[in-house]
Amino acid sequence: MASAIFSDCSSSTTARVFTINKIRTGILHLRQSSAIISCKPRNPSFGVLSTQRRSSYSTAVAMSLNTETSAKVIDGKAVAKQIKDEIKIEVLKMKDAIGVVPGLAVILVGDRKDSATYVRNKKKACEAVGITSYEICLPEDSTEEDVLKHIADYNENPKVHGILIQLPLPRHMDEARILNAVSIDKDVDGFHPLNIGLLAKRDREPFFVSCTPKGCIELLHRYGITIKGKRAVIIGRSNIVGLPVSLLLQREDATITIVHSRTENPEEIVRQADIIVSAAGKANMVRGSWIKPGAVIIDVGINPIDDPESPRGYRLVGDVCYDEACKVASAITPVPGGVGPMTIAMLLSNTLDSAKRALKFE
Repeated sequence: MASAIFSDCSSSTTARVFTINKIRTGILHLRQSSAIISCKPRNPSFGVLSTQRRSSYSTAVAMSLNTETSAKVIDGKAVAKQIKDEIKIEVLKMKDAIGVVPGLAVILVGDRKDSATYVRNKKKACEAVGITSYEICLPEDSTEEDVLKHIADYNENPKVHGILIQLPLPRHMDEARILNAVSIDKDVDGFHPLNIGLLAKRDREPFFVSCTPKGCIELLHRYGITIKGKRAVIIGRSNIVGLPVSLLLQREDATITIVHSRTENPEEIVRQADIIVSAAGKANMVRGSWIKPGAVIIDVGINPIDDPESPRGYRLVGDVCYDEACKVASAITPVPGGVGPMTIAMLLSNTLDSAKRALKFE
């Protein structure tokens, strides 16, 4: 199959569907390490804020062998809610102890409806956990200097602990220049080149990790999925998802392969993976035949496809053909409701961490 079947950018192209041979239940016994716990954990007591709580919870819900013919659902929406509840408690502790709460500033340039929706959702999420939100909305024809001025102001504002530049920016702006202007210790999106560079070094820790990749790893942790020693394939090599998630998995001692638009025979490489993270932006690109029985799938793709039965005329699907994959994999994130909710939860977590670091609050 040609390697150019996908690219690293968003697309709504739908790949050809073919029939999956029936998988015998016994085959799944080959990959016990890729099994997954129930999609709705009982009374989870650990969080992104506590390694000790995470460890105790993981022990309590140790993975059992999956002998079913359908994958367990990794419920990102439920996990994100749990994380937000934990963050809310931490913010209240900070407020009671020192009278300060974390602050997140968002800069939006232009009038894209999707970007405006994302900003509103982030604002609501901040309000729900007690984080103060600041917002600047600039017109489409603003200059880079206009944006840089507001970034400089937020860099100097002690009440602001995180700065987020809503992407994409208008075409006439230098995205790298603007993102690099954000102070590294307020770069809660994790896009600053120094944060990426620190992530790539084994003996150093970045101030922040990009929210979507961090959310992918958090889902694996919270569902007790073993990463160490496993073979992980990342589909897509973008600076936002593919590259940082590969670095995170490598830090956890997985063996990493990145599949991209120039990779030959991508399906053969993907078929070797214990863990698949797909962020290619091609609807239903990864077929059931690409997946090794018992593999775990983290689907980052969000792609619109035509659906006359939907009130909107379309529906959202991932990069992975869900109906086929769930017959082969041991666990899979749905689209929507998988990785998406985790991105905002990780943004709030990064903002809280930034405030704690700045205020020296434990």
